[in-house]
Amino acid sequence: MSTRNAPIVGDSFKLGYRFQRYWDTPMANAFFFGELGAGLFFVSLLLGFVPGMAAGIVITCILKTYFHVSHMGVPTKAWRAILRPDRSWISRGLLAIIVWSTFGALHVLNLWFGLEAALGFGPIIGGLIKLIAACAALVVMTYQGFAMSHSTAISLWSSGLMPVSSLVYSLTAGTMLTLVFGWNALLAGQLGLLVNAALLLLVVIAVVLLSLLHGAHHGSPGGRTSVELLLKSRYARYFLGAVWGTGLILPALLLWAGAGSYPAVIVAAIGMLSGYYAYRVLVFKAGVFEPIMSFRP
Repeated sequence: MSTRNAPIVGDSFKLGYRFQRYWDTPMANAFFFGELGAGLFFVSLLLGFVPGMAAGIVITCILKTYFHVSHMGVPTKAWRAILRPDRSWISRGLLAIIVWSTFGALHVLNLWFGLEAALGFGPIIGGLIKLIAACAALVVMTYQGFAMSHSTAISLWSSGLMPVSSLVYSLTAGTMLTLVFGWNALLAGQLGLLVNAALLLLVVIAVVLLSLLHGAHHGSPGGRTSVELLLKSRYARYFLGAVWGTGLILPALLLWAGAGSYPAVIVAAIGMLSGYYAYRVLVFKAGVFEPIMSFRP
């Protein structure tokens, strides 16, 4: 018997593939809101849209923190996650969130209340605060993908495309929310730029997902099993319908055909975010451990 033909098994001692359940829906929620808030902040920062920056910080700091804590068995020990930045992407991500929320909040307060003039520091200090906030936000947008790609026991995750998928999904979600929140506040040229950027990013997401699936399918048997779960069996209707249909194809058609319509943009944003959330949940659910041994004739 080869591992290629091994079944998916539960907690028995049979040879086969076992679903990982260490990270499930609460962690998917935390990943989703962390990347969503950081992406909204980053895109709003590029456009100078202050309400979007503030909303991004609030989304990540409140919702990501809540779902992380709800996942932990002993929340009072959560601070220990910051102790290993030399070897853990979780530690690096937590540090990045602290740096980003601090410097991001300072940048927002500076723009709203003119801290440069009130406190007497010049534009160089203000620019440095902005740069640090932007760099830390980029780390928050990608570190979860890096953490997943280190999981060599789960072939679907063990890919350099995982942090890329985190980045492009975060940027796309941030772009869509900035369009929705800033429709009446941004300049017409900025809105047109955001629509074109969103269309391009949706295409990039499609390419990244296809590449991720291709690499997993042609990698180990465990990766092939995960791809079959997503495309042919247990999760196919959700992956093809929600991630691809609702999350990519529908928003692209709406933005292309009705870019000047605010209702079309709202529906496109809802569809994209729904597909993004479905991806975050399904990539956890479809992750399987390789069998610990194989028997070949």
